[in-house]
Amino acid sequence: MILRACIAVFFLLGAAQAASLPRALTDADFAPVHKEEAALGQLLFYDPILSGNRNIACATCHHPALGTADGVPLALGEGAIGLGQNRRLDPEHLPQKRIPRNAPALFNLGAHEFTALFHDGRLEADPTSPNGIRTPMDADMVVGFASALSAQTMFPVLSRDEMAGDYNENDVGKAVRQGIITRPGGAWDIIARRVAAIPDYATTFARVYPEILTPDDIAFTDISNAIAAFMAFEWRSDTAPFDLSLRGLAALDDQSQRGMNLFYGRAACSDCHSGPFQTDHQFHAMAVPQIGPGKAATFESHNRDDGRFRVTGDPADRYAFRTPSLRNVALTGPYGHAGAHADLRAFVMDHLDPVTALKRFDRTSVRLPDFDAEDFNILNDPAERQAIGDAVTRAPLTLSVDEVDDIMAFLNALTDPIAVEGRLGVPKDVPSGLPVPNPE
Repeated sequence: MILRACIAVFFLLGAAQAASLPRALTDADFAPVHKEEAALGQLLFYDPILSGNRNIACATCHHPALGTADGVPLALGEGAIGLGQNRRLDPEHLPQKRIPRNAPALFNLGAHEFTALFHDGRLEADPTSPNGIRTPMDADMVVGFASALSAQTMFPVLSRDEMAGDYNENDVGKAVRQGIITRPGGAWDIIARRVAAIPDYATTFARVYPEILTPDDIAFTDISNAIAAFMAFEWRSDTAPFDLSLRGLAALDDQSQRGMNLFYGRAACSDCHSGPFQTDHQFHAMAVPQIGPGKAATFESHNRDDGRFRVTGDPADRYAFRTPSLRNVALTGPYGHAGAHADLRAFVMDHLDPVTALKRFDRTSVRLPDFDAEDFNILNDPAERQAIGDAVTRAPLTLSVDEVDDIMAFLNALTDPIAVEGRLGVPKDVPSGLPVPNPE
């Protein structure tokens, strides 16, 4: 009788815990992908042909060896060589500034619920828009992007500091400087014509997209759609230990289970990191340290990053950034919109009381690639630092050292070996013949 009662209590507690957990992911959560389209996108993703100076690929800042990011707080794009922590200044071609935000990881971006992208959500699926996507380009957007994930490729290739280069260096940079983007002879068309001129690409595009009858029919949107298909296929992540436990296929170890109970219980991590991907896709001010050049308009001269406010203009959105998904989070550091935290455990600890943590933040822990810049102007300004802290509305939380250890164990249970390894991998070479980015 006592044994039956204990079993009943066990299942009741289990049911109560399960009620607060997300459901298990299924194929229905992800957009279908044609493998041949993904294979084409794989080559384009690793090919520097898409950059103005033909020296930077998507993989330069989003490499699987670095958790689909770049392993540094703020990257150096144009004007640097190498990968990750080994990326260094090119003495023959110095950069103008750091890229202002940390490179986000790419896991699960092919899932249907990822409709807003970038730290500030400036690109969003929008059924009321003529092309179904809302971006800062507004009316200049063209029809043909298959998804928000596809459309996001347009930002790096048009950025002087990321991939386009300066106006006096190449034809893409010049077109961007002149504001010629979408029409024939614009930046996107220049990139498309480069790709179309390579016979292997021309043949493959015609095979993957039957509507492409000649190389002249290849558009930038076709390139971006193929890259999106690759990212969706390569880095779908739903086979971590956590996923197996949700499907009843395997149990978490005791420490990870305790961490999960805290995450979805008293620690209230799931207030923001909710749902099957551990994100509510909303924007929250969490007093994350601001380093680097910030986000300023051409007529502004500050190093502040106002986050979502720059998209909405709503003062309530100042210093708010999108809740990141936590899939494979143990491998995707540094953390925060500016990558100020190198260590995940330290980031979790600071999240318990972010306002106090900002006041005592140790900037010597920030490992930025060598570059002569005023990277700590905001942290050095008491008024700026105070404003970031004042935007936080979440109350502080106290956890023991052991409880933080348990949460860390749960976060490690979100690491998916299949997604981390990738399904197609890094190609040995690409049709342009340019070097494929790889760690040194």
